[in-house]
Amino acid sequence: MAGKFNVSKGKDGKDYFVLKAGNGEVILQSQGYKSADGCMNGIESVKTHAADEANFECREAKDGRKYFVLKASNGQEIGRSQMYKSESGCMNGIASVAKNAQDSSVEVEREDA
Repeated sequence: MAGKFNVSKGKDGKDYFVLKAGNGEVILQSQGYKSADGCMNGIESVKTHAADEANFECREAKDGRKYFVLKASNGQEIGRSQMYKSESGCMNGIASVAKNAQDSSVEVEREDA
């Protein structure tokens, strides 16, 4: 089963996306975007930048858990992961984003649906 980007509107009125792996697990989430077009550009940026492992950065949270961020070539953060217990989990998450981002479909959640 292929991955999928889900786009939705947050309570703050901004547009957000998450990338889900084929098993439905969220593997990357975005910042808030002021417009739907900006959000779609963010998805395209994930597809472009996820192919290069150098664009990922594994970080450590204050509680010791690991997470990663995906950055664009200009250094701006495009998205970040969930928390992982280990660095190997973090690295597996990076590999999953790299694998799933390219061919993932985009599904927009409608408020009126």
